[in-house]
Amino acid sequence: MSLLKRIEGTQPEEKASRLEELRARQPAVMTQTEGTYRDLKSRIQERLVAEMDEKLDISKREDVRRAIEELFNSILAQENIILSRTERHRMFEQIVADIIGYGPIEPFLADPSINEIMVNGPHAVYIERRGRIEKTAVRFDDDEHLLRIIDRIVAPLGRRVDEASPYVDARLPDGSRVNVIIPPLALNGPVLTVRKFAKIPITAENLVEYGTLTQEALDFLKACVLGRLNILISGGTGSGKTTTLNVLSAYIPNDERIITIENAAELQLRQEHVVTLESRPPNIEGKGEVTIRDLVINSLRMRPDRIIVGEVRGAEALDMLQAMNTGHDGSMTTLHANSPRDALSRLETMVLMAGMDLPHRAIREQIASALDLIVHQERMRDGVRRVVSIAEVIGMEGDTIVMQDIFRFQQVGVEDGKVIGRLRPTGIRPKFMEKLEAANIRVASDTFGVVKKIS
Repeated sequence: MSLLKRIEGTQPEEKASRLEELRARQPAVMTQTEGTYRDLKSRIQERLVAEMDEKLDISKREDVRRAIEELFNSILAQENIILSRTERHRMFEQIVADIIGYGPIEPFLADPSINEIMVNGPHAVYIERRGRIEKTAVRFDDDEHLLRIIDRIVAPLGRRVDEASPYVDARLPDGSRVNVIIPPLALNGPVLTVRKFAKIPITAENLVEYGTLTQEALDFLKACVLGRLNILISGGTGSGKTTTLNVLSAYIPNDERIITIENAAELQLRQEHVVTLESRPPNIEGKGEVTIRDLVINSLRMRPDRIIVGEVRGAEALDMLQAMNTGHDGSMTTLHANSPRDALSRLETMVLMAGMDLPHRAIREQIASALDLIVHQERMRDGVRRVVSIAEVIGMEGDTIVMQDIFRFQQVGVEDGKVIGRLRPTGIRPKFMEKLEAANIRVASDTFGVVKKIS
């Protein structure tokens, strides 16, 4: 007769005592709620960390992983814990990610289809995939768990995030951009945003395949880069400006000296003669800051053929324009704006941030003289990033900078949530075509929607 059968015929008090004895003899089978699972994982992880060899080199990931696996299996056996194969694998991977990786977001960092990871406190994790934001079932245990992962990201960079310094910009070893902001500034708990860095750079062919622009427009932009035109790429947050800048930069000839200047190095240029500069925030004492403007000024002494600024945000706009106007033709940059016209207005505002008491007309003349082309991008409601305008900057007319669209996106409708349209030529032939022809750079005669023979 089994122990359970024998218990059935006993008195209530004795029955309860013997049931407890039966439970104590049974292994801890993990079939309980998610909360129980997290408690068990936390207990095993704490014991595992306590028993790990302190001399183990965390940088040797495979060695650490094997050591964790041995301890993990040992602890499960010692505590008589039985898990299903799925639960066992899941718990092991989560513990490894917590100890030597980036915790619950580790799988998202490894997934190439995910562009952005947004952690709004420990219990709300969102991702962006193919331009669309979706909520995930992933959670951190609590604020402390999330803060540990944040410290693992920023500590190797010599940065810190605490109440005295509650927000920070950083980047992962693969180049992915990270922004962190914590309480008391963030009321939902620590907030972590990761803009992933493409391990395989997006190519010009990819942009055409994704519908960002057409082959005709791409060929035209390639001619503009080869012809050393100054190009400004504008657009909203997440519209793909840096990606387009990276693709266009690939057309720069290999025999030119290129200097790139960024807040966080994202550009992946393949040319041989590239110098990459990155700005530096102030240290803990508030000293040692090196701004984008400092780097732009310094780059002028480095004999550049082309200067590529990842993004202009402030006073460096003045120095960038002056560089474009003083022999550094073919330079490129990006800027946050809602339209090509808005991009010019923002550029004017940024020049004023340099502290120079310049008349508005003088600033606009500087802008009109420096820029040749504005490429404007948008992320549309179907999540696709598209170039919606390629405009030529012609010059001044009175106090106004005059532009004309060379290509413009024409939307004809929406089908199954997908925007239907195409980037089409306006029929206007750019005035700078003479400059391209003088450099023996040819553009197909039907590129602009009009057939004109180019000698």
